Amino acid sequence: MKANIHPKWYPSARVTCSCGNTFTTGSTKEEIRVGVCNKCHPFFTGQQKYVDAAGQVEKFQKKQQVAQTKAAFVAKQKAKKHKETIELQEGPKTLREMLLGK
Repeated sequence: MKANIHPKWYPSARVTCSCGNTFTTGSTKEEIRVGVCNKCHPFFTGQQKYVDAAGQVEKFQKKQQVAQTKAAFVAKQKAKKHKETIELQEGPKTLREMLLGK
Protein backbone atom coordinates (compact mmCIF):
# COMPACT_ATOMS: atom_id res chain seq x y z
CA MET A 1 0.00 0.00 0.00
CA LYS A 2 1.10 3.54 -0.63
CA ALA A 3 1.69 5.69 2.39
CA ASN A 4 -0.42 8.77 3.24
CA ILE A 5 -3.17 8.22 0.64
CA HIS A 6 -5.75 6.45 2.79
CA PRO A 7 -8.14 8.33 5.10
CA LYS A 8 -7.87 7.86 8.84
CA TRP A 9 -9.90 4.92 10.13
CA TYR A 10 -11.99 5.28 13.28
CA PRO A 11 -12.80 1.78 14.60
CA SER A 12 -15.32 3.13 17.11
CA ALA A 13 -17.12 5.85 15.17
CA ARG A 14 -20.32 7.00 16.87
CA VAL A 15 -23.54 6.94 14.81
CA THR A 16 -26.42 9.09 16.10
CA CYS A 17 -29.96 8.78 14.71
CA SER A 18 -32.60 11.51 14.74
CA CYS A 19 -34.73 9.26 16.99
CA GLY A 20 -32.02 9.34 19.67
CA ASN A 21 -30.55 5.88 19.10
CA THR A 22 -26.74 5.69 19.12
CA PHE A 23 -24.33 2.89 18.26
CA THR A 24 -20.70 2.47 17.24
CA THR A 25 -19.19 1.15 14.03
CA GLY A 26 -16.02 1.51 11.99
CA SER A 27 -15.84 4.48 9.64
CA THR A 28 -13.62 7.12 8.11
CA LYS A 29 -15.61 9.77 9.99
CA GLU A 30 -15.47 10.10 13.75
CA GLU A 31 -19.16 10.98 14.16
CA ILE A 32 -22.09 10.25 11.80
CA ARG A 33 -25.64 11.61 12.00
CA VAL A 34 -28.41 9.67 10.24
CA GLY A 35 -32.13 10.28 9.71
CA VAL A 36 -33.34 6.70 10.17
CA CYS A 37 -31.90 3.63 11.89
CA ASN A 38 -32.95 0.06 12.64
CA LYS A 39 -34.85 1.23 15.76
CA CYS A 40 -37.12 3.68 13.91
CA HIS A 41 -37.24 2.45 10.29
CA PRO A 42 -40.75 1.21 9.29
CA PHE A 43 -39.35 -2.03 7.86
CA PHE A 44 -37.91 -3.05 11.21
CA THR A 45 -40.63 -1.64 13.48
CA GLY A 46 -43.61 -2.93 11.47
CA GLN A 47 -45.35 0.43 11.82
CA GLN A 48 -46.22 2.55 8.84
CA LYS A 49 -44.93 6.08 9.01
CA TYR A 50 -43.79 8.56 6.43
CA VAL A 51 -40.08 9.20 6.30
CA ASP A 52 -40.24 12.59 4.69
CA ALA A 53 -37.13 14.07 3.16
CA ALA A 54 -37.55 17.73 2.22
CA GLY A 55 -41.36 17.67 1.92
CA GLN A 56 -41.57 14.90 -0.68
CA VAL A 57 -44.80 13.47 0.78
CA GLU A 58 -46.54 16.85 0.69
CA LYS A 59 -45.24 17.44 -2.84
CA PHE A 60 -46.67 14.09 -3.98
CA GLN A 61 -50.02 14.74 -2.29
CA LYS A 62 -50.19 18.17 -3.94
CA LYS A 63 -49.55 16.60 -7.36
CA GLN A 64 -52.34 14.08 -6.73
CA GLN A 65 -54.74 16.87 -5.79
CA VAL A 66 -53.88 18.87 -8.91
CA ALA A 67 -54.36 15.76 -11.07
CA GLN A 68 -57.82 15.12 -9.58
CA THR A 69 -58.84 18.74 -10.13
CA LYS A 70 -57.62 18.63 -13.72
CA ALA A 71 -59.41 15.33 -14.38
CA ALA A 72 -62.68 16.83 -13.11
CA PHE A 73 -62.19 19.91 -15.30
CA VAL A 74 -61.45 17.79 -18.39
CA ALA A 75 -64.53 15.63 -17.75
CA LYS A 76 -66.65 18.78 -17.43
CA GLN A 77 -65.25 20.16 -20.71
CA LYS A 78 -65.92 16.85 -22.51
CA ALA A 79 -69.51 16.83 -21.24
CA LYS A 80 -69.99 20.43 -22.41
CA LYS A 81 -68.58 19.66 -25.86
CA HIS A 82 -70.72 16.54 -26.13
CA LYS A 83 -73.82 18.57 -25.22
CA GLU A 84 -72.96 21.19 -27.88
CA THR A 85 -72.45 18.45 -30.47
CA ILE A 86 -75.85 16.96 -29.68
CA GLU A 87 -77.47 20.40 -29.87
CA LEU A 88 -75.92 20.97 -33.29
CA GLN A 89 -77.16 17.60 -34.50
CA GLU A 90 -80.63 18.26 -33.12
CA GLY A 91 -80.76 21.79 -34.55
CA PRO A 92 -83.75 23.19 -36.42
CA LYS A 93 -84.85 20.98 -39.28
CA THR A 94 -86.73 23.57 -41.29
CA LEU A 95 -86.57 27.30 -42.06
CA ARG A 96 -89.74 27.82 -40.05
CA GLU A 97 -88.17 26.25 -36.92
CA MET A 98 -85.11 28.48 -37.34
CA LEU A 99 -87.21 31.63 -37.66
CA LEU A 100 -89.47 30.78 -34.74
CA GLY A 101 -86.54 29.63 -32.56
CA LYS A 102 -88.00 26.27 -31.66
